[in-house]
Amino acid sequence: MTDFSAIEYAVAGGVATLRLNRPSQRNALDLQMRAEIGQAVALARDDASVRVLVLTGSGGSFCAGGDLKALSEARRPVLANRERIRALHRWFSELLNLEKPVVAVVDGPAFGAGMNLALAADFVLATPRARFCAVFARIGLVPDLGGFFLLPRLVGLQRAKELVMTARIVGAEEALKLGLVLELHGEDRIESAVTDWCRRLMRAPTGVLGMGKVILNQSFNLDQQALIELEAQAQALALETADHHERVGDFLAQRPLSYDWEAMDKVEGKA
Repeated sequence: MTDFSAIEYAVAGGVATLRLNRPSQRNALDLQMRAEIGQAVALARDDASVRVLVLTGSGGSFCAGGDLKALSEARRPVLANRERIRALHRWFSELLNLEKPVVAVVDGPAFGAGMNLALAADFVLATPRARFCAVFARIGLVPDLGGFFLLPRLVGLQRAKELVMTARIVGAEEALKLGLVLELHGEDRIESAVTDWCRRLMRAPTGVLGMGKVILNQSFNLDQQALIELEAQAQALALETADHHERVGDFLAQRPLSYDWEAMDKVEGKA
């Protein structure tokens, strides 16, 4: 385990776990936590042994958003505030485009920037206690930490406007229907569900998934021709990877493919 004060970061069996760890403040994002998240994301990015990143919170909360007490006590010139937000995106962009699968586990509130932090993951798993809120309007602010980018892509423009303008709380079941959450699991099942996801993703061709993820993240921003060029470049690289050659060899030799979700279901008795 790497030594941090506002988060916990540990790697075991190829899975890195980044746990927000200010439970008495419902894991609100102060400057220390923001800096440590950035450091942990860089560790996960640079560690070849890490194949999956799990993002979660402690104490029955995911993240209550920004630390308003710290924010109100640190009055800054307007341009300094602008730079403070821009600085967030130096690590947030690294997280959003981390070329490894990221799984967020939401148990309890994910409000404001905390909601957007969860939505930066590739897959959001939640318990029935999860609650989401684009809370910014309640305190006279606009969404930050990627909310303008993420929310319309997940729920559509009209629904994103409704969630931002009303700043209402979305419960777990509605979040699942809206597409904010991929799966709901009871409190007694969430840990095993995350373990199951990680175990399966560990068998994936991580580098290839990473290239595809980055292109998908840009798919709303680029025209067809630009995406074709990215597709061609990524596929040219993928065709030369050891993962591709080994897995094609298995296919041609009629050996079971190691990354086959349906086959994994059958082996585990879930089909």
